[in-house]
Amino acid sequence: MATIAQINPLWQSQAMGLNTVTNTAQNDGIPVFSDILNTAVENVKQTDAEKTETEYLLATGQLDNPALLSIASSKAEISVQLLVQLRNKALESYNTVMNMSM
Repeated sequence: MATIAQINPLWQSQAMGLNTVTNTAQNDGIPVFSDILNTAVENVKQTDAEKTETEYLLATGQLDNPALLSIASSKAEISVQLLVQLRNKALESYNTVMNMSM
């Protein structure tokens, strides 16, 4: 039976065992934007892999609870939406900085 892991906040990726947060500046351990974006990408990969595995288990008849596929699909969709929103905010911030007059 496939288990669905909980989604942790992006700034707690070290607690999840992901080694993506490595560029923390000397600002009291607060991750920089690139760390958060890298963690979001890793979350998308992880949730998509969980969804794919759950789909396989359902297709082969090894999944006892079909609701797990719905949960895995929702988690994958939400993680993609989060990544897209982070990208949009980054582009919006970049455009704002570039439009500033010096």
